[in-house]
Amino acid sequence: MGKVAVGAAAVCAAAVCAAAALVVHHRMKSSGKWAQAQSILKDFEEKCGTPISKLKQVADAMTVEMHAGLASEGGSKLKMIISYVDNLPTGDEKGLFYALDLGGTNFRVLRVHLGGKEHRVVKQEFEEVSIPPHLMTGSSDALFDYIAEALAKFVATESEGLHFSPDRQRELGFTFSFPVRQTSISSGTLIKWTKGFSIEDAVGQDVVGELTKAMERIGLDMRVTALVNDTIGTLAGGRYNNPDVVAAVILGTGTNAAYVERAHAIPKWHGLLPKSGDMVINMEWGNFRSSHLPISEYDQALDTESLNPGEQIFEKMISGMYLGEVVRRVLYKMADEAAFFGDTIPEKLKIPFILRTPHMSAMHQDTSPDLKIVATKLKDILEISNTSLKMRKVIVELCDIVATRGARLSAAGIAGILKKIGRDTLKDGEKQKSVVSLDGGLYEHYTKFRTCMESTLTELLGEEVSENIIIEHSNDGSGIGAALLAASHSQYIGIDES
Repeated sequence: MGKVAVGAAAVCAAAVCAAAALVVHHRMKSSGKWAQAQSILKDFEEKCGTPISKLKQVADAMTVEMHAGLASEGGSKLKMIISYVDNLPTGDEKGLFYALDLGGTNFRVLRVHLGGKEHRVVKQEFEEVSIPPHLMTGSSDALFDYIAEALAKFVATESEGLHFSPDRQRELGFTFSFPVRQTSISSGTLIKWTKGFSIEDAVGQDVVGELTKAMERIGLDMRVTALVNDTIGTLAGGRYNNPDVVAAVILGTGTNAAYVERAHAIPKWHGLLPKSGDMVINMEWGNFRSSHLPISEYDQALDTESLNPGEQIFEKMISGMYLGEVVRRVLYKMADEAAFFGDTIPEKLKIPFILRTPHMSAMHQDTSPDLKIVATKLKDILEISNTSLKMRKVIVELCDIVATRGARLSAAGIAGILKKIGRDTLKDGEKQKSVVSLDGGLYEHYTKFRTCMESTLTELLGEEVSENIIIEHSNDGSGIGAALLAASHSQYIGIDES
């Protein structure tokens, strides 16, 4: 009996030893995997580094590219498109003006009643209309007829007392957020469709001409006085509210910037110099690239697999469309090479663009002690449950690396614009304010991104200069901005306005 007990005890002891050895082996294995995951994160963080010295090089490169793009067509990755907007709103504008904002699967029609310096925007009304999918791939006439009919219905709802005199045409500002070769303030040919539109017979046509013909077909007497994109609309909306506005930046799904240039500083401009001496330039800054940009292997892979490889490199590093996807790609590598989520790679993690920037922002800004929002997002979007707090902290750190790089590069871009127009230094005794209007969901809703961008701009320009640089949120600039530009370019300027 004693021998059996001793034998049993020996077997138990051996089993305990074996189990302990397995635990130790598992721990060693998992600590090895953990070290591997940490190493992937650290490598990525180093690649994304944005010390001030590097950001100053990026800002300088932006200024150099701006000069090159203004010197000649095709002289730079920055298109530096001449917008033909030479009169920004002043606040003196009076009357009733319309705007049409077409930039995606919905369009908006707006009516703005302006009351001059004293009354500003007396009344603003708008209606949103969705475009049936078949019209996005049909004919030019079909799309513009549909838009003209919606405009006519909206015009019919004008209040009593706001009707136009018979000798006056209604005037419209047209925000058209697709690539256009602008030929005057109120004309431009469509270069190509994006965002799911594919209407072949409209490519190469003047989009204002197409809309005007559609309005004529239904007897709507309205004249397009300004064709602009959303960034220029934001600049106009900002300037209307603040005469110190010098530039506008959109940081949303995509990104762009526009600013006010001195007309004589545009070598490729061969027309008469405008009376104002100014010209608004649409930079198309998403296409900026420079050897100083901190590009990682994940950015390179994302670009290679994108619909426009080699294009929009800056946009792919800073805009809302791509930030979440960069996070997903790093997580995928951690899952693949360091078994970060266990022995198998979660199926959902393999899907490009499944992790959107709003999800990333929610995880990054999670302040709960156990990072509950991170856990919920992983479960809901990627179907990953049972994550440890340690893992969730790594994910927050990853979001921080991607957002910080994007925010700091955005600030460098703004510093480059300010440098180009001589607003990056203090002139003797001058206290000239320079205001930059910002719009877009990324800027508006991603608080950590916004605060990082603003503090980086201060870091780049120095405390003293920064006191005179103001970043201002310009909400819905693109809609009201187009109506304001219709007013500032009205055919009735100089005639007694009612």
